[in-house]
Amino acid sequence: MDGPEGICIRVKATDPSDLKARLSARALEEGFSRVGICAPDAVPGTAERLREFLAAGHHGSMGWMEERAHWRGDPSALWPEAKSVIMLAEVYTPESDPRAVLSQPDRAAVSVYAQGKDYHDLVKRRLKRLGRWLLDQARDEEIKVFVDTAPVMEKPLAQAAGLGWQGKHTNLLSRDLGNWFFLGSIFTTLDLPKDPPEVSHCGSCRACLTACPTDAFPAPYRLDARRCISYLTIEHKGPVAPDLRARMGNRIYGCDDCLAACPWNKFAVAAREVGYQPRVGAPELAELAALDDAGFRARFAGSPVKRIGRDRFVRNVLYAIGNSGMPALAPSARALLDDPDPVVAEAAEWALARLVSA
Repeated sequence: MDGPEGICIRVKATDPSDLKARLSARALEEGFSRVGICAPDAVPGTAERLREFLAAGHHGSMGWMEERAHWRGDPSALWPEAKSVIMLAEVYTPESDPRAVLSQPDRAAVSVYAQGKDYHDLVKRRLKRLGRWLLDQARDEEIKVFVDTAPVMEKPLAQAAGLGWQGKHTNLLSRDLGNWFFLGSIFTTLDLPKDPPEVSHCGSCRACLTACPTDAFPAPYRLDARRCISYLTIEHKGPVAPDLRARMGNRIYGCDDCLAACPWNKFAVAAREVGYQPRVGAPELAELAALDDAGFRARFAGSPVKRIGRDRFVRNVLYAIGNSGMPALAPSARALLDDPDPVVAEAAEWALARLVSA
């Protein structure tokens, strides 16, 4: 069966409880950390919350969220024949505090999830293997596999499946995994036993909210993406507002501050997938500013960083150079004053003015 960005496979029916138990065991063998199952319609209120988010303009320029809101708001509309959603978590826990690089102004801070290989490829590969296993169990049913790129509300579904809860930073967290994990989903026509949903355990804690450098949380459990550094460095095209770029520090791709601040990370488990081991590291800003398009593509081949392209990436690097307070980096900014991309050239001018002032 066709569907939006899904991979469809036929499977045959078997005893639901037995299949669920074997499925859970197989998922752990494949490298997933947790598995839970919910119904596609197990997230009431999601559509209304999404409408409020979009109406407030908190999605910024991410028009694809509005275009596919009818699917995002109602997972059961994504594939009406589905009776169960299998939600899976895969950890990518960093070995040390990712905020340490923020005290090194001549180096770039890259979000933990983008330090290794592209998680889309790794998680999807694991999901496909699990799907093939499911194919061998019951050939009269169907499944569709989704990883992030489809209009699936993974976090509400994962909470409904008992994997964790959406914290005040809007990300999913777990009492035994922390909040460093990716999510994948398998929709199926199999009617499998459902898991109880998880409830919030945030209490009065506000660590993630106060950790945000740009005050991107207008209230607990609400995010204004237009102020989020992850959005600004990855999704946002064109120049960033001067008051926000000054708060970005040396963060050039994503931001981990709210995730790293969560106290539940004391229970986080180590990542099992070697592909998530850091390859990018904390490179020097001067090195990154000198990258042309070919050099950028070669430097970040196989990395999520590659998706934003050289121009947006160098724009971010120049903001970090301007925030560094290190006049020694002025030549790197000066060299880009005549860059063919006007946004890069403007960022170079801004960075140079900041450094001269410093």
